Amino acid sequence: MKQTLSDNLVSSDSQILAKVNRRYFLRSAGVAAATGAFILGACTDHDLEGDKIVELGAGDVGILNYAYALEQLEAAFYIQVLTTPYVGITAEEKAILTDIRDHEIVHRQFFKAALQSAAIKDLTPNFSSINFSDRASVLGAAKLFEDTGVQAYNGAGKFIKDAGYLLLAGKIVSVEARHASAIRDLLMPNTAFFAGDDVVTTSDGFDGALPPPVILPSVQPFVVNKIGYSQLPV
Repeated sequence: MKQTLSDNLVSSDSQILAKVNRRYFLRSAGVAAATGAFILGACTDHDLEGDKIVELGAGDVGILNYAYALEQLEAAFYIQVLTTPYVGITAEEKAILTDIRDHEIVHRQFFKAALQSAAIKDLTPNFSSINFSDRASVLGAAKLFEDTGVQAYNGAGKFIKDAGYLLLAGKIVSVEARHASAIRDLLMPNTAFFAGDDVVTTSDGFDGALPPPVILPSVQPFVVNKIGYSQLPV
């Protein structure tokens, strides 16, 4: 019998979450929760990549590709961070960032395996605006990616029709929220910044939620490929 996309997700979920439960939790800052370098090609190659629009698709497949695109970006970022650590990185910081990297790789591979032939292509990152030797630049970018990721999952959740997909997205966003808190604690340790008013709404105490048309333009500068999302709900 041919497996459906839902079958693929459920099958992959039990295997991947088992790995996460066994190993991939943040071990520092009070938070419990394949490497390789992505090297940009020549400018002409970038231009060619930039001219091709990567369409995410429609319906639940489109939403899953939306998440997959964000996870590709995050995984590539943390892989680069650990490949070329910033000056003065501490053992604690390296341990936290390594855990986050491993989480993002798991998330990326999960969506790729689940979507199978419906998955978008591998995206080419553009991290030219990030100084990977500078702590403030790296952690500032990490904060942007993690805060954006949480808001993206929260904003897309209401558009997911399949209850199984919604459950899986909820599991992943809980990990992303832990990432965001850990990065914020590195930036401003022992303060309330880990759950700042800029990301947690003061009226209900929940993380913010933003739709794809707001999220994707904010991360497009970090991706060479043009991401098309006209078929996603708003």
